[in-house]
Amino acid sequence: MIYDKTRDQVKRRHSPSAFFIYLYRDLRLTTRVLITGAAGFLGSHLTDALLAEGCSVVGVDNLCTGSLENLKHLQSESRFEFQEHDICFPFDFGKVDYVFNFASPASPEDYGRLGIETLEVGSSGTRNVLELAHKYQAKFLHASTSECYGDPTVHPQTEDYWGNVNPIGPRSVYDEAKRFSEALVMAYHRYRKVDTRLARIFNTYGPRLQANDGRVISNFMMQALQGQDLTVYGTGSQTRSFCYVSDEVDGFLRLSRSPEHFPVNIGNPNEWTILDCAQAVLRVTGSRSRIVFHSLPVDDPAQRQPDIARARQLLGWEPKIDLETGLRLSLEYFRSSLVPQPQTQTQTQTQPEDAESALNQG
Repeated sequence: MIYDKTRDQVKRRHSPSAFFIYLYRDLRLTTRVLITGAAGFLGSHLTDALLAEGCSVVGVDNLCTGSLENLKHLQSESRFEFQEHDICFPFDFGKVDYVFNFASPASPEDYGRLGIETLEVGSSGTRNVLELAHKYQAKFLHASTSECYGDPTVHPQTEDYWGNVNPIGPRSVYDEAKRFSEALVMAYHRYRKVDTRLARIFNTYGPRLQANDGRVISNFMMQALQGQDLTVYGTGSQTRSFCYVSDEVDGFLRLSRSPEHFPVNIGNPNEWTILDCAQAVLRVTGSRSRIVFHSLPVDDPAQRQPDIARARQLLGWEPKIDLETGLRLSLEYFRSSLVPQPQTQTQTQTQPEDAESALNQG
């Protein structure tokens, strides 16, 4: 996988000084780490990365939206243990040195059907995990989201922008859960002295992204591979910024070692229209599918692009993988996700009620 490195590989590929830097990093991170949402898309990739760095990892997930399929390659890994648990209920699996809180429904398909649960995990769930970090004096990194910016009136979005969010719209259960959880994290930092960090995550894609979760990349890839029409809503002029998962995880690791307590945007600053994204998918897959247009859903942001100046300055981070390269790296995964479909005269398309899901990347 992406993070499968050994010291011998580092020795061969890099200078001796690079090897000692890697070894020092490994020793520094030979700690017991807890990851909530470990069976999810981002949580499972973060688990791989931390194991590759020498950590012992406790993965926690209630499997509400996550899948053990994402962790099956770790069955024989002695430094990994999995606990099936809902973090909305208090828990304690022993002392940990670092907590990464990634538990939450994240795709529009999931938080659309699990609205109350999404609010609960952002509030009581996040508080339970913060209490655990406080108890063991563990460092804490919280996975927040660009949805905190809502439908932004500032472009690109800096971390100092407070957002333009509809608190009662169909997307509000996710947006407000994450906004509240950010406030909770900062409160634990200010009042309980928990050593916290906040990552505002922008659209991310790659292997293990659920093929049927309604996000734009997965929708387009699966439609193209099945010869179905690619469904674009509105004119396709809405913009998003897509970050490949290995770049995103690298940002998390760098932030985890930073002393910064205020939010940091972790996302790709290169902006793509939804229509351009659809055309890129057709090029990568070689599909002859058509692009069809449907009416634009309510509450859909017109633009979403991170300003990553803070990440560049504080973390020395910026993404390396462009969209088409990332799509090619993801192609085999999406091909393997294909399920044989019954032959019908009319090809299946995303339903109108799923329109909001189709435009968003969580």
